[in-house]
Amino acid sequence: MPDTLGMEEATELVYRTLLAHPGERLDRIAELTGLAESELRARLDRLSELTLVRPSHADPGRLHVVAPEIGVKLLLAERQAQLALAQQRLDDARYAAAKLVAQFSRHSSGSNENVERLSDLDEIRDRIRLLCSDVREEVMAFAPDGAQTTENMEAAKPQDAELLGRGVRMRTLYLDSLRNNPPTVAYANWLAELGGQVRTVPSLPVRMLIVDRATAVVPVDSEDSAAGAFVVSGGGILTALCGLFESVWERAAPLDCKSAKERDDRGLTASEAEVLRLLAKGHTDEMIAKRIGVSARTTRRIAADLMEKLDARSRFQAGTSAALRGWITADDAVSA
Repeated sequence: MPDTLGMEEATELVYRTLLAHPGERLDRIAELTGLAESELRARLDRLSELTLVRPSHADPGRLHVVAPEIGVKLLLAERQAQLALAQQRLDDARYAAAKLVAQFSRHSSGSNENVERLSDLDEIRDRIRLLCSDVREEVMAFAPDGAQTTENMEAAKPQDAELLGRGVRMRTLYLDSLRNNPPTVAYANWLAELGGQVRTVPSLPVRMLIVDRATAVVPVDSEDSAAGAFVVSGGGILTALCGLFESVWERAAPLDCKSAKERDDRGLTASEAEVLRLLAKGHTDEMIAKRIGVSARTTRRIAADLMEKLDARSRFQAGTSAALRGWITADDAVSA
């Protein structure tokens, strides 16, 4: 297969060998390909990322190799998705430019749009201040950045105290990782003492603020908050965002609950279980680190500990072992 499909020469060799010798043990595949065991497992990891091999559901302990006619379609679909993402970013850039121009000639039609785009951090912060000054009943927030800076926490305190002082219900979801940062824990406890509600989860999908269930602010790019934000007011999108918050809130752990650090029947903490799930889906260390609010170095350490627990010498083998033990679901194992 051509490299334009995203498959390197050594990876293709392993894939062809697996197809030609179904059911063979990995040591035999290594012999047939002439690859060292470490290199073979790296190639299997790559095939797993491409969804061309996965643990067999019908024959536990063995690999299922996806047939070429299906595999090529999967590779093409992945490339098509990458192109679609690039096109979407281009469209977003065009939209931002058009919005900037429109700001100088707006209000000619008096239309009431459900979605507005804010172009920079200053505009986002100004809008959030305005929303918080007008809030009457409730503020719901996802705060996915882990430990907060002292400057940000001190700057937020006057506004938080003012809202809670006039009876506004505040619910904030942080990452479990904040429990390891005393200043952030102290700030969260301060919020709770004033009546705010704080819970934590292993990972959060995006930064989000919802005010009075009437307006939501979400980033355009979850990886870059400076890229702008969408302000959603009314409609099905807002209803879905409120539903997302409630579903995550229900399964989150209260700040005074110790369950976030307790180990389940697999011997895993909630954060370790989340890292395993994200690894199985093919996320990189950097992506996982951002999702759970820790450093990439910490993520690599957790991954290494998980491999040791699973008696695995590669991430691919860890994913296979986790699937066979029932530690991850079939959906998680698709990318394992």
